[in-house]
Amino acid sequence: MKILLVTSYDYPHLGGLSTHMTTLKAGLENRGHQVDTLSFSDVPKWKRDFIARGPSFLLNKVSLGAGYVWTLERRQGFLTDMLKQAKYKQYDVINAQDVFATRASLEAGLPTVTTVHGYLTYEGISKGSVAENSKHADHLMAVERVGYTATREVITVDTRIKDYVKKETGVNGTMIKNFIDVESFRPNVEKRNEFRQKYGFGLDEKIFFVPRRLTRKNGVIYPVLAFPPVLEKFPNSRIVFAGTGEMFDEIKAKATELGVKDHITMLGAIDHKDMLDYYALSDVILVPSIYSAGVEEATSISALEAMGAGVPLIACAVGGLKEIVSHENDGLLVEERNIDALSDAMIRLLQNNEEGSSLAKAARAKIEAEYSHFAAAEKYESIYKKALGISHE
Repeated sequence: MKILLVTSYDYPHLGGLSTHMTTLKAGLENRGHQVDTLSFSDVPKWKRDFIARGPSFLLNKVSLGAGYVWTLERRQGFLTDMLKQAKYKQYDVINAQDVFATRASLEAGLPTVTTVHGYLTYEGISKGSVAENSKHADHLMAVERVGYTATREVITVDTRIKDYVKKETGVNGTMIKNFIDVESFRPNVEKRNEFRQKYGFGLDEKIFFVPRRLTRKNGVIYPVLAFPPVLEKFPNSRIVFAGTGEMFDEIKAKATELGVKDHITMLGAIDHKDMLDYYALSDVILVPSIYSAGVEEATSISALEAMGAGVPLIACAVGGLKEIVSHENDGLLVEERNIDALSDAMIRLLQNNEEGSSLAKAARAKIEAEYSHFAAAEKYESIYKKALGISHE
């Protein structure tokens, strides 16, 4: 088949959706399909900056959410115009990665399957882009309902999102959990010292790595809040954040307030190909997601990558993380927003290297068995065929 993966967001970019697209593309190509991508990044830069993004700030000053909706609508419009070009008629199926990409594909008259990665409306509310119960929030929810109803098939990345789509639209989607490239994300911790020297970290440091966008729902403030007792017991410990987002300044301010700023490293945006090195140089990975404004973590790709990379994981017991991690078997789960529980778990793994190694080994085995991009690609292929009315022979 000729398959086009489409998103109204930038691609490639930092974050799970971009990683999902890259990994799915690799898996489908391994099965012999031709796979291409189309994204907002393919729109001329002047249109992106001056038409889609430019007016957003001023519109939001008039009415919170107006600019957010404006940007999404313009993104969709650009994609629609491109998808109407003759060259895109050659594709057998469009796999839209968000609901505005779905609208663009449908308006272009193309066969469309939609992957739902999250809760568009509630995520907008959670990060402060849209006011709750506003006309803009109602508009976004209407877009979701129409899009998920009109597309040929809906795929969701965890059961909560599947339930959300069912509740809002009556559509019974197919849940295919997120996945990783099991060939790329292999344990490489034997090179820990080499990578620490490469990136300027101390060989004797105890490093907690937080590979998350710095947004509220990812709970990224909590490792800092939980850090003082850890630092008291392990003065050579350090938290390393990889990502950008609206919480960046708040994290720095809180670290200064708590007196731990010299043990916090904010890397900013990191190329995904370099993430393997950072996983390998770390002692523990933290995925401290929280429940925020109706939004729960999906099947976290960051958590899957940590487990695939052979490094022990501590995660909060919310959303898809509860499906991924079996507490005390292949990782540790702590209650969301529970600062003391997170501190205790961080100290526990630093004090018990053997337990951490055992958790990491079991996690890698689970990833190989259940979260391979090869197995996921086969499932996606099956959904594409169903959408196109092709028999499964």
